[in-house]
Formats: sequence, structure tokens, C-alpha cells
Amino acid sequence: MKRSTFLTATVASLSLAALTPAIVVAAPASATETVVSCGNSGLQSALSTRLCAEITGNTVAFVGKVGLAGPPSPGSPAPTPKELTTTFTATVDGAPLPNVTKFALFNNTNLNVAGLSANVACGSTIRATFGVTSYPWAARPVSHEVTVIC
Repeated sequence: MKRSTFLTATVASLSLAALTPAIVVAAPASATETVVSCGNSGLQSALSTRLCAEITGNTVAFVGKVGLAGPPSPGSPAPTPKELTTTFTATVDGAPLPNVTKFALFNNTNLNVAGLSANVACGSTIRATFGVTSYPWAARPVSHEVTVIC
């Protein structure tokens, strides 16, 4: 498959996936059991990005995942590492949490960026976003929403 056809198909499928609500209700977890759920992936800074929530009891930790958007074209040089600025934002039942900004170096292998973490009341709904910028691209944040059921 030609690279342009592959990229067009990838962008089209990601665009359709972005229209699907990313609302997940986490199953009850014991104090030691962790439930992981992830939102839809999206393209940012020519990379594939996704936001996941790790829920243990009433603690929610968000992790941003960054990877290559697709395989390099045969015979092309390996992509150069990218300096990334990542930003996490979140609200708990509509009340904002402090933003978290982190810097990372993407070396063409999957990268996990630890972001926001919060202890919340049972039944709370947390909506978070994960934005990635790398010159000259602006962020196109991906989001994920979870309801914590204790």
C-alpha cells in the first residue's frame, strides 16, 4: 500500500473514531486492584497519541501514550528524535485540576508520559485531555472521561 493511501486511510479512521464518545465507567476496584481504560487515539505532532486512566480505589492517574503514526516508508531514513511538550488538563465533576506540563524526548519507540493523578470521591466523573506539541505542530489534544465507581 502506498504511504499516502495508508496515511489517508489512517486519518479517516482516526477522524471517525474521534466522533465516538470516550466515556468509560470503571468497574469497582478493590484497594489493590487497578482498572485501566483508554480513550480514542489521535494524531498530534505527526505522532499517534492516546490518553489512559489507571484507577485504583478512588485514585485516578492519567498516562499519555505516544507512538509512531505508522511504519516508515521502505528505504527511508529513520525518523529523527522529537522534543515534545506534553500538557495534561482535567476536571472533576466540572471543577478544574491544576494543569501538568512535562517535556519528553520521543526516540521512535513507544513512550508513556505520567500525567495527572488525583484522589476523588466515589461516583466522581473525571474528564482529562493530553496535548502534545513539537515544533512546528500545535497540539490537538485527545481526551478521556471516566466515572469512578467504588
